[in-house]
Amino acid sequence: MKKKICVVLANYYPQISKMMLVGASKVIKKNNFKINKKIYVSGVFEIPVAIARNINRYDAFLALGCVIKGKTPHFEFIANSTINAIMNLSITYKKPIGNGIITCLNKKQAVERADPNKKNKGGEASKAILSVLGVLKNESR
Repeated sequence: MKKKICVVLANYYPQISKMMLVGASKVIKKNNFKINKKIYVSGVFEIPVAIARNINRYDAFLALGCVIKGKTPHFEFIANSTINAIMNLSITYKKPIGNGIITCLNKKQAVERADPNKKNKGGEASKAILSVLGVLKNESR
C-alpha cells in the first residue's frame, strides 16, 4: 500500500516555498511516490496546527517554509516554537514530519538553500520522511 504524504507550505515567502516544493517533489517522484495533498498556510508558525488537524489522514508530512532573521528576537521565538511543535507532533503520533523549514539571516541565504538544483532543504526533508517510512531507494541517499 502506498503511503499518503501531505505537504504543508508556509506562503510568507512564496518564491522560496515553491523552490523547496520542487526539490521535495523531485525526491518523492524519484522514489515512486506522490504528494497526496498540499496545504498552504500564511507562515511557518501555522504549520504545526495544519499538521495537527490532518494528522490521522496521512502517513507522513513535509513542513516547508522559511524564517528570515530581522532586527528583533521574533525570529528565534517563531523558529523554536515551530520546530518544537513539529517534533512533539511527530513523537506523539509516531509519524515522520520532514523539517523543511529554512532559518536564515537573509533572503539570499534562503534562496541558496531552497534551490531545487542544489542541496535543497525540501529534498532533504523528503528523503528524511521516506527513510523513516522505510521506502527510500538506496540511490536517493
